[in-house]
Amino acid sequence: MSILVVTGTDTGVGKTVVTAAIAVLARERGATVAVVKPAQTGVAPGEPGDLDEVIRLSGITTTFEFARFPDPLSPAAAARESGLPSLSLVESAERIREIAESHRLVIVEGAGGLLVRFDEEGSTLADLAHLLHAPVLVVTRAGLDTLNHTALTLEVMAGRGVEPAGVVIGSWPAEPDLAERHNVGDLEMLAARPLAGALPEGAAALDRTAFAHVARAGIGPTLGGGFDPARFRSTLRLSL
Repeated sequence: MSILVVTGTDTGVGKTVVTAAIAVLARERGATVAVVKPAQTGVAPGEPGDLDEVIRLSGITTTFEFARFPDPLSPAAAARESGLPSLSLVESAERIREIAESHRLVIVEGAGGLLVRFDEEGSTLADLAHLLHAPVLVVTRAGLDTLNHTALTLEVMAGRGVEPAGVVIGSWPAEPDLAERHNVGDLEMLAARPLAGALPEGAAALDRTAFAHVARAGIGPTLGGGFDPARFRSTLRLSL
């Protein structure tokens, strides 16, 4: 039984694609996998959400969405705006533990970043991870501003006793610019470890077979893939 929390330095950084990639790799190892999205925001009832994307890309169909709010806000603000009950941190943790009892791996994808308000008590995804004693994988951007956002996220995790599972670049461009190429080493320095992966841009548009190949190449060994950070760095063509 293992629980992994996936967060991002911001919204739209590739959390769902990374979640799907880790799910694919776990299934290929023969693990029973469940994916949990405690709060889906910005999606109306009946519309496809992040879990539908996970299912499409990975083929994993054991998914759980605890609450859905139509406005693209934090879970707490979206619940308040819609008049729907907000999530409960304790109840969410209990449900995730119950799911974990019958699955080798439970991947929990957050909404937005680590400190987005989860409920009306001001709890956050960091609090959920701490309550679950679960490591947190940070998905980040490749370009400008990523270093500050990643540093702040990792600093909060350290201050709250949350174990880092690594840093993954959610969308690596086919033609990286100077800042993106230099940021790789700085991201590794911030994380105090090699990158845990880098998925290519456009991965979300692939079919399931091609996506599985990308997952194997773009996610590191600690998460079940074959990504080689040293080899990746060697392609960056940096001036020293």
